[in-house]
Amino acid sequence: MKLATVWLGGCSGCHMSFLDLDEWLIDLAAQADVVFSPFADIKEYPEGVDVVLVEGAIANEEHLTTIKIVRERSQVLISFGDCAVTGNVTALRNPLGSAESVLQRCYIEAADINPQIPQEPGIVPPLLDRVTPVHSVVPVDIYLPGCPPSATRIRAVLEPLLRGETPHLAGREFIKFG
Repeated sequence: MKLATVWLGGCSGCHMSFLDLDEWLIDLAAQADVVFSPFADIKEYPEGVDVVLVEGAIANEEHLTTIKIVRERSQVLISFGDCAVTGNVTALRNPLGSAESVLQRCYIEAADINPQIPQEPGIVPPLLDRVTPVHSVVPVDIYLPGCPPSATRIRAVLEPLLRGETPHLAGREFIKFG
């Protein structure tokens, strides 16, 4: 299996939880080839990915471009964690209005010194006016809630996929948000 993980607008807590798989990561590595992840220095998302875990919401233009490429090149896309599933903490800026009003509030009005909005082409991706969950942009195959989802939940999704089966998450332990 070709496995990928992607980190969009989130805190990386889901990826830290992935690392909490501990010794099972050795078993996973024996059955899957990690072809893209923030844990590896791979610059371009590859073709032919079997399963991808996508952490974070869509908050800027780079995320928007990335998620479309990820969906196009992946067979099974898992919305990984509450930010990817609902927008969660990342979307807390939505009530503040447009991207411009958020930038004004954060970088001009709330600045103690040197108020200026960061504008470095190619370094700071432009914000979208609204943060949205992954499924609002591309189709999602599996939802894995949690902030972050526990290693137990992550394994409960990956193990059946490794066997060629569809995971079935049920019960509070596996589908609770937060």
